[in-house]
Amino acid sequence: MTNTPYNENQELDNNHSNNIHFRDILDQHITRRSLIGKTASGAVALTVVSSLIGCGHNDPSSNNQNIPETPSQPIKKPEKLTFKLVAKNINDLVTVPEGYQAHVLYALGDSIHPTFTEWDDHNIPSGPSFQFRAGDCHDGMSYFGLNPTTNHYDATISDQGLLVMNHEYINPTFLHPVGPTRVNLRRPEDEVIREMNAHGVSIIQIKKDSKTQSVHVVKNSIFNRRITASTVMDLAGPASGSSLLTTKYSPSAQQTRGTHNNCGNGYTPWGTYLTTEENFMGYFARHRGDNVRRTAAEIVALNRYGLKDGAHSRYGWETVIGAIESQDLYDRWLANASGNTPNEDYRNGPNTFGWIVEIDPFDRRQNPVKRTALGRFAHEDCRASRVKEDDHLAFYMGDDSRGEYIYKFVSDYKWNKRDLNGGYAAGDKYMNHGKLYVAKFNDDGSGQWLELTHGKNGLTDNNSTYPFKSQADVVTFARLAADSVGATKMDRPEWVAVNPENGEIYVTLTNNSNRGIAYPVNAANPRHYSNTNRKKGNVNGHIIRFRETGDTTTAESFHWDIYLFGAEAAMASNINLSGLNDHNDLSSPDGMWFDPRGVLWIQTDDSAYTDVTNCMMLAALPGKVGDGAKAMTSANQETRVGAKVTDENLRRFLTGPKECEITGVTMTPDYKAIFINVQHPGEGSRTYNAPTSHWPASQTNPSSTARPRSATVVITRKDGGVIAS
Repeated sequence: MTNTPYNENQELDNNHSNNIHFRDILDQHITRRSLIGKTASGAVALTVVSSLIGCGHNDPSSNNQNIPETPSQPIKKPEKLTFKLVAKNINDLVTVPEGYQAHVLYALGDSIHPTFTEWDDHNIPSGPSFQFRAGDCHDGMSYFGLNPTTNHYDATISDQGLLVMNHEYINPTFLHPVGPTRVNLRRPEDEVIREMNAHGVSIIQIKKDSKTQSVHVVKNSIFNRRITASTVMDLAGPASGSSLLTTKYSPSAQQTRGTHNNCGNGYTPWGTYLTTEENFMGYFARHRGDNVRRTAAEIVALNRYGLKDGAHSRYGWETVIGAIESQDLYDRWLANASGNTPNEDYRNGPNTFGWIVEIDPFDRRQNPVKRTALGRFAHEDCRASRVKEDDHLAFYMGDDSRGEYIYKFVSDYKWNKRDLNGGYAAGDKYMNHGKLYVAKFNDDGSGQWLELTHGKNGLTDNNSTYPFKSQADVVTFARLAADSVGATKMDRPEWVAVNPENGEIYVTLTNNSNRGIAYPVNAANPRHYSNTNRKKGNVNGHIIRFRETGDTTTAESFHWDIYLFGAEAAMASNINLSGLNDHNDLSSPDGMWFDPRGVLWIQTDDSAYTDVTNCMMLAALPGKVGDGAKAMTSANQETRVGAKVTDENLRRFLTGPKECEITGVTMTPDYKAIFINVQHPGEGSRTYNAPTSHWPASQTNPSSTARPRSATVVITRKDGGVIAS
């Protein structure tokens, strides 16, 4: 085994099939200024909030729409946005509109148990203590109202609830006292325990003052807990019990340990949280020469998912010699075929990750469940369809890697209100049985859902891409199945949002630096910009949306257009196709969520515009598919563009601190508190003692020299009113 460092490209770009390609990410070296001011004819020229929309309550006669019921008159979607917009800036704080206030609620290392001390920059807590502390790199997030009488989920309650959030990965520079270390090429055990515990999910109880709207964490709540990269998980669905998931830990393939790289999220109508496992493969290593002990089919699958022969892991967890914990906790990150059978090693360990994980925030007795029927890939988000009594429940998902796909899972069952608060039993019903589909986008604005079912569409043992022997093969290697049926390769499909008014589905496509270089444009990814004589791709990304034929989730066709193109305001009109101005221009849309009123919140994770502005969140009032017209792009590609935006239907709501990503968004059901996450502020820092950001300390103390920490922020109006009313 060589000591070549881990390279993220080993897991981000592994789709080499021949179907039309929408791939790659931002080219860091593009000269942005050269794109401004070019002529249109020139060659150069983006919960519930209840995070449980549609959960309703126990009254079987209630209206089963995808919005929470409220105890008083419902709050309607604003006809236009009137809050004072936030200007672009590069300040080291969260900037919110005039009349609003932002407070840091829950930051890396914060205790969730009264017996554990608070975070101290100068005395970093032990690794094991992070089972009771906030993890790192806060990401997707949902709010669940808590009924104090029943201790169950209640979508009408705003003054107390459970806030559930992902911790996607770590910034080891600031997580450890002097950054990550190695001794004789091995990672210290306490550091690795800290890192594993800093991944996963937090569940915290919060309370909100009904008059002032101030929010605080209930430190002694029985609901507070952490789910980490070591938590026992059950496996359910068609891959459960399959030999593909057999490991030394679970020869029966019924369980695994841990969840990690949890990015986007979702929630179910019955009141559970969905966390997504995104770039999971980089946590594993394989020694060079392991291919000799693998079958041809195994090698195809490992290469397609980015764990090639000799691959190195991101953090080196497999190098630990265990003294605090059992050695097996670390050996599981080495995916070698070292034993005679899969029961004796962790060759299949990677196959137990890359799933949608269901967590019941109200039930700590049962293990979280990985729902294998929804497919295995780099899950970015998972959003339930608008709940309709006469339609099957569906979940929409993106695979956030270069040249990957958009999927949907349609349950065999229609939503029944009696399953509210049904916990994992409801999950067994709705998420273990159904059909998995992948999307194909056509240039004429139509699209098809291609079914990924064993025995259909060529998904058989005789398939030339991969020998699919069962549905377990199809879901475990969903990417290979999607390749085989000819799905459309997209530019890193990220978050998904479902419009509660009309059921349309929105997907963020963050950016693509190779569009027009290695891969031709088409109507669904229609832009590339030129810099002198070299094309530079779709730098700023866009948001695509589609509507199911007949407004039913079981439809196998849809129509689409592009709701919004990211761009700088000063770019040429054939690049800035949405008509953005200085009040609403953005780059690299990523996080996205519809609140139950129908307001769309759009967040950015950008590197192209950061000399002018930090990442941001905008509020939007979108129309519907087909409300715009056809347009010609800078690449002379015709496409379908949504209606141009205005200050009244798209405006900047906040900007974040230096070098951060703004991500995760949810609200209380009264719309008086909105929560967002600030991920990896100061991520460009080279050393622990020279940070480029001091947030969140800088939010209240501009002269602070504290380490940067990812954190959750709650935003309220100073007058206690409704957000964006």
